[in-house]
Amino acid sequence: MTVSLQDEVLSRVVELRRDIHRHPELGFEETRTQSVIERELDSIGVAHRRCARTGVVAVIRGAHPGRVAGLRADMDALPITERSGESFSSESEGKMHACGHDAHTAMLLGAAHVLQGMRADLRGAAVLLFQPAEEGAGTPSLGGAEPMIAEGALDDPKVDAIAMLHVDHRLETGHIGITPGPVNASADEIVIHVKGRGGHGAYPHTAADAIPAAAAMISALQHIASRETDPLKSVVVTVGTISGGYRSNVIADEVKMTGTLRAHDPEIRNGLEARLRRILDGVASAYGVRVQLDVFYGYPPVVNDIALAEEFSQYMKAHSRLSVDRPPPTMGAEDFAYYAQRIPGVQVRLGIRNEDAGSTHSGHSPLFRIDERALPVGVETLVNFARGVGSGEVASDR
Repeated sequence: MTVSLQDEVLSRVVELRRDIHRHPELGFEETRTQSVIERELDSIGVAHRRCARTGVVAVIRGAHPGRVAGLRADMDALPITERSGESFSSESEGKMHACGHDAHTAMLLGAAHVLQGMRADLRGAAVLLFQPAEEGAGTPSLGGAEPMIAEGALDDPKVDAIAMLHVDHRLETGHIGITPGPVNASADEIVIHVKGRGGHGAYPHTAADAIPAAAAMISALQHIASRETDPLKSVVVTVGTISGGYRSNVIADEVKMTGTLRAHDPEIRNGLEARLRRILDGVASAYGVRVQLDVFYGYPPVVNDIALAEEFSQYMKAHSRLSVDRPPPTMGAEDFAYYAQRIPGVQVRLGIRNEDAGSTHSGHSPLFRIDERALPVGVETLVNFARGVGSGEVASDR
């Protein structure tokens, strides 16, 4: 049986998405968005509570016994000035829903409408997690998933399996992507201080120049990916900023660099810091400078439960007319990883690509747009996950 979506539900999802889009809020500042969610849940009689400061957890219980599905949507925006040209563009300067979280939230509210309306036939329960601060509140280790978990979002009732949607401009509208195994990379930050000995630019032999040492370090670090990692594995070592020096005729005594480390394989991720230290210390010794490395560990890789991903893929093929793809992983990060570390989890990619609608730009772009024809696809996917888990056809005991 396919999910039946009423026109009024779909129009409400579009309305909610546009309202949230006009009023973007950054991580742990989503007070207006929280109120919108609470009002919507109240209007359809769904019990809810606040969680993780600006988050919301709601529960819909079916009339029949069954398993418990978790459905997670992130709520926060990004510190980006919007240039999408949408008629409902951000009204908050310097803030924009440039990653689709407005749509994620609206689609989960749409799923709440549908699931609440089918409680008489629903098995088990659905726990709806409206999560703040997926973008990390400015720091990769300060996302909203861990506080949601710590405050019992998965515990009452105990969630058996969890799913999330993420819009994806790689997939055409009408398609979803379900890939077993790693689907997102870890995201860790590095800060490197190179300390030399300053001097006059005309007499470099009397100083220890931090700038060429830093340049050599940047080049040497790329060998981690090109020469020290299995070519069939994924790893990224990026130096994103570099600053140092005073003026053209002064030898710099210090350079600061920052960057990011990405990996899908936890074993590779866990070995990166030691590799960086070995290379940086070696270059520092060769150039006669000192180096300090600080690593700030952020989100781990998102790893879809293999059995759950396969079961849900087959369930969607049997219970919908949607095209189910298996897209390759990305090197982006997602704090859904923390849920998937605790219980079987699956991240579903939602196709939004439509050149006519201008929905071709990647997330985090000021030009980012969403083809709203994808919204009912997302609602249907979320509802099907709750039904499949509740009935035991998905995430069965194993």
